[in-house]
Amino acid sequence: MTQVFSDTGELLPVTVLEAGPCIVVARRTTAKEGYEAVQLGFGDVKEKQLRQPAAGHFKKAGVVARRHLREIRVRGDSDLAVGQELKVDIFKAGDRVDVTGTSRGKGFSGQHKRHHFGRGPVTHGSHNIKQPGSIGSSSTPSRVYKGMRMAGQMGNATATSTFLTVVRVDPDRNLLLVRGAVPGHPNSLLLVRDARQRGKPKK
Repeated sequence: MTQVFSDTGELLPVTVLEAGPCIVVARRTTAKEGYEAVQLGFGDVKEKQLRQPAAGHFKKAGVVARRHLREIRVRGDSDLAVGQELKVDIFKAGDRVDVTGTSRGKGFSGQHKRHHFGRGPVTHGSHNIKQPGSIGSSSTPSRVYKGMRMAGQMGNATATSTFLTVVRVDPDRNLLLVRGAVPGHPNSLLLVRDARQRGKPKK
């Protein structure tokens, strides 16, 4: 993350993303696969580092091998074709985007840190300061319901930052500056797409 000044002189916190170039490696159609989508490839990789099925997949498409592959649903009237290159210039300042990635892993965490539970009393010799408390009923149903919020692994899960504003686009370096934070650590893989949420952003 860094900071940039807007045209009005406002200091904005932004995240700098390398968006592309991405190549359309395959096209999914309703007639063959039952849905409409495109498979995008990103990142350079040496062909000798690929397994034979993966290398054959790129060879059949007639495109340069890519390290990462992701499928994106598209509309049936989309004109994207195999071999087409998508660059950051498909976005412009002011657009709203959703950014999906894998959040930072924070290890095994207690219920207070993981779910923001309150603590117990700390006076009169109480030992219930950070205990989870009751987790179920008595004889009915005589078991613990699935999905109870307890201690466990925190982070390292798919997360999406929604309705972020594109502040600036740098086509020469394929850089996209979005306002706010996105999931993951530096140099992690992200998926940027048009925002699905409608309405005004939260303050």
